[in-house]
Amino acid sequence: MPDLRTCFAAGYACLAAWANLLDRINVFPVADGDTGTNLRISLAPLRDTEQDRTATPSLLTRCAIGNSGNIAAAFFREFCLTEQVADLAERAASGREKAWQAVAEPCKGTMLSVFDSLAACLAAHAASSERSEPTSIYPHLRSELQEAVRSTPEHLPDLKKAGVVDAGALGMYIYFDGFFRALTQQEDQPNSILSVFAGQLDIRNSFLSSRPSNAINSTGTITTKTCCANAVLRREGQGGGSGNPGDTMTVAHAINAIKALGESVVVLEDENQLKVHIHTDNPEQLRRKLAAFGTVISWDAEEIKENQGTSSQGRSQESEMLSVTHPALHILTDAAGSMTRKTAAQHGITLLDSYIIAGDDVRPESLCEPAEIYSRQRKGGKVTTAQASSFERYQYYESLVRQFGPCLYLCVGSAFTGNFAAARAWKKAHDSDNLLTVLDTGTASGCLALIALLTAQYTQKNRTPEEMITYACTVMEKCREYVFIDELKYLVAGGRVSKAGGFFGDLFGVKPIVSPINNIVQKLGITRNRKGQLTFALEKLQEEAVGSTPPLILLQYSDNEQWVRETVQQQVRELLPKAKILLTPLSLSSGVHMGPGTWAIAFAPQDF
Repeated sequence: MPDLRTCFAAGYACLAAWANLLDRINVFPVADGDTGTNLRISLAPLRDTEQDRTATPSLLTRCAIGNSGNIAAAFFREFCLTEQVADLAERAASGREKAWQAVAEPCKGTMLSVFDSLAACLAAHAASSERSEPTSIYPHLRSELQEAVRSTPEHLPDLKKAGVVDAGALGMYIYFDGFFRALTQQEDQPNSILSVFAGQLDIRNSFLSSRPSNAINSTGTITTKTCCANAVLRREGQGGGSGNPGDTMTVAHAINAIKALGESVVVLEDENQLKVHIHTDNPEQLRRKLAAFGTVISWDAEEIKENQGTSSQGRSQESEMLSVTHPALHILTDAAGSMTRKTAAQHGITLLDSYIIAGDDVRPESLCEPAEIYSRQRKGGKVTTAQASSFERYQYYESLVRQFGPCLYLCVGSAFTGNFAAARAWKKAHDSDNLLTVLDTGTASGCLALIALLTAQYTQKNRTPEEMITYACTVMEKCREYVFIDELKYLVAGGRVSKAGGFFGDLFGVKPIVSPINNIVQKLGITRNRKGQLTFALEKLQEEAVGSTPPLILLQYSDNEQWVRETVQQQVRELLPKAKILLTPLSLSSGVHMGPGTWAIAFAPQDF
């Protein structure tokens, strides 16, 4: 019998691999297209098979975001404490109860219905004569959970109008299917959710067109005045008193009172703290009201922007580089390239994440806030990276070829990660239809992003798969990148430079210039200041880009966006007025190891 922690990680891997689909069909309670994203962030603590199980509930509370993420966290805070198979039914029942209690207005047709079915199936199994045989539960459990998801439109009118199942419910089905397949050691190939829920995974055009036209902004996104707020309250009166009038109120009464302050309210209790998720039209007034129930120690609020599906009513300047159609090969690449999720989506590219570990917090790379990461590093906090497990990567490959058919994986250099080897291993074992083509680009950060962007642009001209692959290989040869490191101490912390070398380098103001290409990181020189870095960059552009086809230039920043935008970009534009210049955050895989203050320039001709 496998370790249960391995099963929790397997469930997360399966969920993460289908998160993009969950985002696409997200309709209820708000069609904001982030259910899959929020679940990936909120349940990330479950992927760590070495973690102390007793610490997981608090980590889940801390990581939970969004409506779906907070409800899921309420369930898994209990379920993750399962220590043996015999405890599954009890923990599922407890988690189901906590999830229902956490929601101000719980209703069927959401992930709560999946929790109901799971708890009922496990309870029935525990009472049956087959309870000692875990493998006997899987077929019936799978069938019941599938039915719980299929029936969600019968409970929620918006789902019925849209023609889709509930995204959160589907996410929990995918998770539990992965969990119980690992637990019962199923070796057969599972039926794809695309066939299991056929006809319920595409939002109807009639639903999209019925959205209020006056709420569509210039980017084709529906906007509302409602904000999504998240707060953490510390109730110090539980132990010593802080003078706050809310401290004398019982936790139960405080939670009930908070639930009346807005919509889509979810409240999680964690020791002397309350984690609150709430939708409101007046965030500042809400914050003042929450202060009556405890000290507000964490707060954020952002406007909800509803997803308009595949509407093309408006495109940002960044997306004008190309208009996405359906190429012969769907392009995927690693988030180790300097490309945001927004840019990738606009160009029809799928990003595969590694993970950023900051203290106890773990997040998929493309879902981190770079400013928070660099601020933590500057304060001396430990930040590092971790690769997705081979199993998780395999789930992604399987998911993508099933969703898109033939795919071209432009992989981060094999010298930098094990992604290329993992993709080749999956292809050898599982890709009998030859749907996944894997190219080792030998690059990372800016060059990797350029290779993907230019290949995506090339695919819009109805190219054959063979032409696309040949083009991508040509781009690899023509891309150039120069990375300017500000302080060596971050490379020292990651083991890239000796402690002595880092100390004396920083002492004497050494700022290395490197180029990660052809599966090696070449050291090209050193400078003493930003002026020297910029001079070097302009000289390289003068040598390699002036006089040729106007290049596509990627300017990448860490925590120095203003300087890169106002100084570097201006001088590059003066040198190459016809060049296409994109400004983007440096990939966090690179930024974490090279540290705050790092910036980079990558470029390649746009047409050859």
